[in-house]
Amino acid sequence: MVAGLLFLALAYLAVGQAAVNRGGAQTAADAAALAAAQDVRDQLTAQWLKVLLDPAKWQAVLDGDAPLDGDPCARAGELAGRNDARLTGCGPDGLLRYRAEVRTDKSVGRSVVPGTEKFRSTASATAEIEPLCTFELPPKGAGGGAARGAAKADLPRLTCKDKVWDLNPDDPSGLPGPEDLFDVHLAD
Repeated sequence: MVAGLLFLALAYLAVGQAAVNRGGAQTAADAAALAAAQDVRDQLTAQWLKVLLDPAKWQAVLDGDAPLDGDPCARAGELAGRNDARLTGCGPDGLLRYRAEVRTDKSVGRSVVPGTEKFRSTASATAEIEPLCTFELPPKGAGGGAARGAAKADLPRLTCKDKVWDLNPDDPSGLPGPEDLFDVHLAD
C-alpha cells in the first residue's frame, strides 16, 4: 500500500511538472506575440510619421494597411528564446493581429510516467493592435485645422483616447508616440 501511495505521489509530481512546463510555454508564447505586435505598432507609427503631411493616408496606417519595413517575428523569436522556448510559428492573423507559436527548450523531465523526458510543451498566443485615434478630414476647399485652432491649417486635429493633439510637424516632441496611437494586448 505504501508503494502504491508513493507511485501516486510521483505520478502527481509528473503532472505538476508538466503543468509548470506548459505554463512556461504559454508565457513564452504570450511574450512572443506581444513582441511581434509591438514591433508592428512601432513600424506603423513610423509609417504614420512618413505620411504625416498627407492626412488622407492616415486612416490606412491606423487600420494597419501600410507596408512594414522589418520582420516583427524576429523580435518575437528573441522573446521566446529569453523564455526558454523556440518560435515554431509566427505571422499576421489579420491586419492588426499577430500570432506566435512556441515549443519549450526544456522537457518535462524524468518521472514515473514513461516518455515525459522527451515531452516538450507547446503553446500559442495572439496579440492585437488597437488603434486609439480618430480624426476628421476637413471638407474639400475648407480652411482646415486653422479655424478649429490646430497648429497647421492642413493637418486635422487627432484625438487619441481622451487626449487631443494639435499637430505641428516642425515640433517632433509634440507628436504622439506609438503608445499614444495604438494599444497592444493579448487577444486570447
